[in-house]
Amino acid sequence: MNLPLPPSLLEAPATRPRLPDELASALARGGPAMPMAALHRSGPLHWWDQAFGGCWLLSRHAEVEAALRDPRLSVARVAGWGELARQAGLAQPSADASPRFQRLLARALLFVDDPDHQRLRPLMQAGFHPAALQALRPAIEARLDRLLSALPAKGPFDAIAALARPLPAGVIGSMLGVPEAELARFAAGAGDLADLLATLDPQPALLRRAQRRLLILAGLFEPLIAARRAAQHAPAQPPHDLIDRLLAAEAAGLLPHADELLAQAVMLLFAGHETTRHLLGSLLQTVLATPGLWARLRAEPEAVPRVVREVLRLHSPVQYTVRRVAQGHERAGQWMARGQLLVLMIGAANRDPDRHADPDRFDPDRAAPGALAFGSGPHVCLGAALTLLEAELLLRELLRRWPRLALAEAQADWLPSPLYRGLGRLLLNRD
Repeated sequence: MNLPLPPSLLEAPATRPRLPDELASALARGGPAMPMAALHRSGPLHWWDQAFGGCWLLSRHAEVEAALRDPRLSVARVAGWGELARQAGLAQPSADASPRFQRLLARALLFVDDPDHQRLRPLMQAGFHPAALQALRPAIEARLDRLLSALPAKGPFDAIAALARPLPAGVIGSMLGVPEAELARFAAGAGDLADLLATLDPQPALLRRAQRRLLILAGLFEPLIAARRAAQHAPAQPPHDLIDRLLAAEAAGLLPHADELLAQAVMLLFAGHETTRHLLGSLLQTVLATPGLWARLRAEPEAVPRVVREVLRLHSPVQYTVRRVAQGHERAGQWMARGQLLVLMIGAANRDPDRHADPDRFDPDRAAPGALAFGSGPHVCLGAALTLLEAELLLRELLRRWPRLALAEAQADWLPSPLYRGLGRLLLNRD
């Protein structure tokens, strides 16, 4: 329930601490030049009128972590996207297309609150437990070996196209039971959805493209799921993959809503590789750009996990997440009205000088508390341990194979995205 606004907090919009134009423009451009230090200096809370039609912005670690755990804030923020897509017009008109697009988004774990979140998360979490991931390790190593063996014998190669993109896409695809021959078709459906989630102002044309891609991806999953339903395993047999787990939950009445199983499959495929590929690229670029670190890691492979986590802090693959105010409340001296959006700057929080000394410096020996790259609280990233496993396996294997691996280009090709920190390409030389 929303309480009446205290008289001291009845402020006109003009009194809100407005984000300075130069900071707003730099944040909207994205990339590694985002002005984190200036953002921290300018205050704990800002009103950003250039994003999402107006929203609040938090950038300091303590405030961002508290917001990630605050039950007064909701992850259900895609209401109305289907109607906007309908208004844009459809490439292939269908009366059900926009409502179904809305349903697939709104029922995915990424965008549901309790009690639905408490019902859905355990259904998938078992597939990401440590024991399940350790059982998956040989298959990941075999997939990595195939990708490396397919590289041309000589000359530079693009590590994004050859490794960072196909490795996590193949891993999550196999966890969802996608046939190997179909992996590329399934993974291709994620691009426009990633663009939609990355925009600060979701326009109808972009929503239309994302709708088309999402429905195509759903159409690819439907026959796969239907075939599994027709040949379900005996109840006593352990689930083979995530689709098996979801089908068992559906049979037990735990997925009662239309398209709920399909929504989880589609979003897992997207979320399971889109951000991991950005981490893999940032990891290789950062390690190879740090003098002496490649040789050191070959001699001290036990330092690999620490290096991966420092890259996660410095180059968080997801730079922000969004919450909608579900219950009006005061935060940092300002009134958060129900329905307003709050942008939580994870990348900035991970460079908060009150949390991390010299925060813009890559320090593989940093002895510091954890960062927020995977979020915090009940919505912490479901696949965090899988992402870490893939990153560590990739780095260890490259260290083993190629002692003289080096960057082929001095200038890093960072994506111009406010949401994703990653590389468009990464050319490497093996000799």
